Amino acid sequence: MQNLQKIANQLRIIALEMICEANSGHPGGSLSAMDILVALYFGGILKHNPKKPEDPKRDFFILSKGHASAALYAVLAERGFFLKKELAKFRQINSILQGHPTPQTLGVEVATGSLGQGLSFSVGLALAKSKQHIFTLLGDGELQEGQVWEAAMSASHFKLGNLTAIVDHNSLQIDGSNSEVMNVAPIADKFKSFGWNVVEIDGHNFTEILRELRKAKTAQKPTVIVAKTVKGKGAPCAENNFAYHGVPLSVEEMQETRKNLVE
Repeated sequence: MQNLQKIANQLRIIALEMICEANSGHPGGSLSAMDILVALYFGGILKHNPKKPEDPKRDFFILSKGHASAALYAVLAERGFFLKKELAKFRQINSILQGHPTPQTLGVEVATGSLGQGLSFSVGLALAKSKQHIFTLLGDGELQEGQVWEAAMSASHFKLGNLTAIVDHNSLQIDGSNSEVMNVAPIADKFKSFGWNVVEIDGHNFTEILRELRKAKTAQKPTVIVAKTVKGKGAPCAENNFAYHGVPLSVEEMQETRKNLVE
């Protein structure tokens, strides 16, 4: 677990450096989601092959909260889907690493970023790829989109045990707290009412994350893992601060964050 935490912290720094270099991006949600992504890609959960990204036997990962692309790109580069030098071109015109994921990036299955659509796409994949597992990561603010609940109803109706949704529950969005903007609570009870298997975990505890992801792969109905996280995790200036939803860190803030994450 210590190795996974080390990887996650290193990739947090890389993701932040990408955002700072581009002077554009979303640090808060990228940092809160990083441990979940590392568990999927480095913890033996997601069946994938960077040398054969379109392997027909692969599992699928969909980043529904596409604005956290910096975190996903950092992970994909570390896994070898593309050269790490591409990270320096994040959000540049003609780069393979656009602000929101697109399939021109190896390892990305579908364009995402218009919030609410990822779970619907994942339901379709789960129906079409019944022998593979589909993971999708949503933001908690994203649950304000009605399409999410249409997809949740469909997943339960079709008993999609090969579908796992993970909610990055950091309780904040671009304009403030979820509870103030549009309360999405109680998340667990809502998914239960739609017929899902529901678990709640600490989204920064690798033991809990890996345990529940493994269980989800053998479930007989769709599973949602509500992962309680900290927006801006690892960056002292950004933790639990919605002001850093889409604002790069300053040079001084990056220095402080690097020191925090390498100790």
